[in-house]
Amino acid sequence: MSRLIRGVSKNARFVLVDTKDIVQEALDIHKCSPTAIAAFGRLLSAAEMMGATLKGEDVLTLRTTTDGPLSTMVATVDRDGVKGYMSNPEADLPTKANGQPDVQGLVGRGTLHVIKDLGLKDPYVGVSTIESGEIAYDIAYYYVTSEQTPTVIALGVDLENEGTVRSAGGYMIQLLPGAEEKFIVELENKIAAIRSVSELFRGGMDLERILHLLYEDMSDENHEKLVEPYEILDSKEIKYNCNCDREKFYKGVITLGKEQLEEILAERGEIEAECHFCGKRYSFKREDLGEIL
Repeated sequence: MSRLIRGVSKNARFVLVDTKDIVQEALDIHKCSPTAIAAFGRLLSAAEMMGATLKGEDVLTLRTTTDGPLSTMVATVDRDGVKGYMSNPEADLPTKANGQPDVQGLVGRGTLHVIKDLGLKDPYVGVSTIESGEIAYDIAYYYVTSEQTPTVIALGVDLENEGTVRSAGGYMIQLLPGAEEKFIVELENKIAAIRSVSELFRGGMDLERILHLLYEDMSDENHEKLVEPYEILDSKEIKYNCNCDREKFYKGVITLGKEQLEEILAERGEIEAECHFCGKRYSFKREDLGEIL
């Protein structure tokens, strides 16, 4: 079960996610290479954290357009879950010298678009440079440059083998306006000292334990004293969720126009459409399109 917790302390707000099941479903749907799922899983996890407070029909979309072999990734999140796709899921690169997937090389450099549809006349679109190809760094860079919000974000995907996700998830801590310098220094020291997200999950830590670790006072040998108290405001199950249906695809198909529809039907006998997000296929025959032919 994938989970999310979020909350706040005096100087910061935080979101943590365990997205193992979500990333496993994405891997099963898109048949990603090991390096591609390492990158894509990071983006899905980031989208869940960035959309943690979405309400009603609000939707947040992350889109990367880069010069690496992966080229394009999209992750869309709403209150019902997250979904996504990428342009080249089979793209792969050899692991780095330390045995880790070369996510940076696969992603490359380019542009990150953050699109927030909050029910207003026009969606908000934030644009940021992807300089490192390491998803966590580039999203933190977006927050600092586009929203002026100092952010620490860590993401990880760990595979047992090419078809099985051992763990996936991450955490995001954002400083509140007027955050105290002492807290900032403590946070910087803690982030530098703790292990990677994947190692923490591999060691058996759940989200609550990782959160406690992030707020632990490192001077306390008993690991009980906190830098400051925190409150968990929300804890919920999250999932990979695609809301496609036949009606939506029908509306898309008829936009092709009568002439083009007739050509396709004459050649193939049916019109087939496939959902980028979940791989589900929808077939339309002449009798399904009778009202416009």
